[in-house]
Amino acid sequence: MSYLYDYTGVIHIHSAYSFDARTPVADILIAANKNRIDFIMLTDHGNMRAKEDGLEGWHDDTLLIVGQEISPRFNHYIAFDIDTPVGIPEAESDISPQTYIDQVRQQGGIGFIAHPDHQGLQLFHVKHYPWLDWTVTGYTGIGIWDFMSDWQSSINGYLKAPFSILFPAFCLRGPKRETLQRWDQLNQVSKVVGIGELDNHGSTRRFFGIPFSVFPFSKAFKFIRTHVLTEIPLIKNTKRDVETLFSALKRGRAYVSAEYYREARGFSFTISDTSQNATIGDEFTLNDRASLVTRLPVAAKIRIIKDGILFREEITHNLTCPITQRGIYRAEVYLEVFGKYLPWIFSNPIYVKGD
Repeated sequence: MSYLYDYTGVIHIHSAYSFDARTPVADILIAANKNRIDFIMLTDHGNMRAKEDGLEGWHDDTLLIVGQEISPRFNHYIAFDIDTPVGIPEAESDISPQTYIDQVRQQGGIGFIAHPDHQGLQLFHVKHYPWLDWTVTGYTGIGIWDFMSDWQSSINGYLKAPFSILFPAFCLRGPKRETLQRWDQLNQVSKVVGIGELDNHGSTRRFFGIPFSVFPFSKAFKFIRTHVLTEIPLIKNTKRDVETLFSALKRGRAYVSAEYYREARGFSFTISDTSQNATIGDEFTLNDRASLVTRLPVAAKIRIIKDGILFREEITHNLTCPITQRGIYRAEVYLEVFGKYLPWIFSNPIYVKGD
């Protein structure tokens, strides 16, 4: 394993090209640059007009990648590395998601199941948009932590709403347990890459009759991010850099983080022995005693998960533990903020195999 470059990205956002959003792409890019976001992956509903209008590419220090959210009534899917949008009627309820997963693959693209356990927010008439069909195949991964779903679930009454709007990062609960459990189970069969989703629309909402710009992108970009680890640096060549990021993402070289209180760059998760090293997304052949090492920029609560079960937990900035059994290992990290441990980092697994 050679040196890896850590790039901060935001996946699944909507611009004024979406029917339910209002922020122009230019304004989103200004916010991304101010927040030091290396790349953003735009997913407007049912179209790729931003790409058609020539907006995909580098804008100062942020790379804009244009994809699409395929959004029938249920089973939303975000697709990338496709040349033409996949035409699915909005709000269609009986179309098989395997149909559009296959259409994305036929274009050579990649795709992720979006907000799989979305519950909506009945209190404010927000519909639920979960993924229902788990018989599908051919997708690259799933969203394991969606900001909008997480934030909406924190609002359990009208009195809680103002606090949740003012302090959304403090209200985040992290990936849903059912989402992580399903992800762990899916990874027992084949690699399923986990990503973070922002799903921000920059919309205005009314609470108690008062209009709010709930999450302008300048604020929203501090929430859920996806870091991608690449073996070669980005060089501000759009075609090459997009290929570099997609290649790493397909390998699972990624971790998800909430960075309102603390940036996650400096996190690493590796397994090694005397002859080999592996990091997030890699396979590791267990020949002898190996060591798992988790490093953080600051001390926090580290939880190592093996095959969906807690394997080790410790509050530290550098956790080392022996590995003597094959299995699928991933890391969860919780940051202490005002006396409360908040969800911070969730890594993709390392797949430890026998010789």
